[in-house]
Amino acid sequence: MEIAVQWIRTSWTKQSRGGEQAARRNAVPVGFTLPHALAPFAHRVRMHERDGFAPYDVQEELSRVNVQLREADGRLRVQPRIEPLCGLPPRTRRPPAVRLAPGQWVRWQLNYRFSSASGMQDWSYWLDTFNVAYGPVNDDVFLSPPTVYVDERGPLR
Repeated sequence: MEIAVQWIRTSWTKQSRGGEQAARRNAVPVGFTLPHALAPFAHRVRMHERDGFAPYDVQEELSRVNVQLREADGRLRVQPRIEPLCGLPPRTRRPPAVRLAPGQWVRWQLNYRFSSASGMQDWSYWLDTFNVAYGPVNDDVFLSPPTVYVDERGPLR
């Protein structure tokens, strides 16, 4: 069965925590049109404050995407991996994996925050959005509302 994966990472610093920069960051898309001939690759999109949150994308091998995918009993089990663990903001326990039937897709969001080891640099932040579809899909599948949405974001302070 076909699997379409899109991994979007938005990164920023404290400079984008408020005002106009935060508004620009909060307005970035959480889904993009897929490139043609995607399988068996993932569509990786990166946006960073230093580039004005302009998206740039590449195709990536599925094995290099931070999400576990396992097919069993006609369903796809989806569970993002958390890396690095030190960047997690406080949150309750992790939600269970999602099991998708053919024709369904999930949007799963996780966030991270980091500081330098010495505390001399400002905080930096990531938002990872994983869009995963199971079964044949059209190129704009991730522009519509997901079948399942998992919000695993924690407080960033």
